[in-house]
Amino acid sequence: MDFLNGITLIANYIIIPGLTYGSQLALGALGITIIYSVLRFSNFAHGEFMSFGAMSSILLSWLFLSLGFTLNPLPTAILVLPIAIVFTISYCIIIDKFIFKFYRKQNSKSVINLIVSIGVMFFTGGLIRFIVGPGDKNFFDGERFILKARTFKNITGLNEGLTLKTTQGITIILSVLLVILLFWFLNKTKTGKSMRAYSDNKELALLSGINPEKVVLITWMITGTLACVAGTLYGLDKSYKPFTYLHLVLPIFSAAIVGGVGNPVGAIIGGFVIAFSELIITFAYKKIFFYFLPINFVPEGLSQILSTDYKIAISFLILVLVLLIKPTGIYKGKII
Repeated sequence: MDFLNGITLIANYIIIPGLTYGSQLALGALGITIIYSVLRFSNFAHGEFMSFGAMSSILLSWLFLSLGFTLNPLPTAILVLPIAIVFTISYCIIIDKFIFKFYRKQNSKSVINLIVSIGVMFFTGGLIRFIVGPGDKNFFDGERFILKARTFKNITGLNEGLTLKTTQGITIILSVLLVILLFWFLNKTKTGKSMRAYSDNKELALLSGINPEKVVLITWMITGTLACVAGTLYGLDKSYKPFTYLHLVLPIFSAAIVGGVGNPVGAIIGGFVIAFSELIITFAYKKIFFYFLPINFVPEGLSQILSTDYKIAISFLILVLVLLIKPTGIYKGKII
């Protein structure tokens, strides 16, 4: 019974949150990877694009709720998500048309585009805070839990309960569906194959008759979709605060680099590596030791490797280690 209690504790505080957070990071890292693979620069504004998508979902949710349109027991944000995606895609295309396109026509180096993306990041962050303010915004309504701890305890007779929040279930399911759809698009459709050809060899793709403007447009559409879904899911799961998305840039880029820059599969794997690393390193193991070890061997402290205050530093540490040990990442990415 103690063993099952320990496993339940691990599932409740590491496995389920890790799958949820990892899914959010994976979608964010995929957006960065798509831009890097096709447009050949690191987009530091992607975290703010996620924030813009979440903000769009918030405003639309409030509007729909005021009009009496809901999606109980699911949050209204899921109902308005397709519209929020359109808003986010539109914003990405506008930014590309008035900013990135100029530098693309100049054949600017990747580092120039990177610096420009930092400017876009600050501009977008300021715009978002101007529209909705800097404070926390709650836009979750509907059923809170798929499985409650008390229900699980009553069913199993265990001391520890297992909780599955609605936002966690939605995040995992939507992420899986979106990733499947993305890989199907890239591998099975003519447009997706054109994007891959453009990514592999731009000059040869142009000679083959591929329309570069169409490729760029589709790239931003995919990026905007990934950013909006990832940002909305993160906001639903952890509440929305604009400054939070600025801090997400490091773990998202770490996920992309750990997996292999420019490799979509690597971005997904990297997202889960970063998520589980943060949770495993900052988790307090005292209660787990209580179930797995003899009582005399249970330590008195919290048995944390690092405090949760250092969670953001874990992404940076993993990033440094990967760059020192295997710069290409888990999967060899695109080296420009």
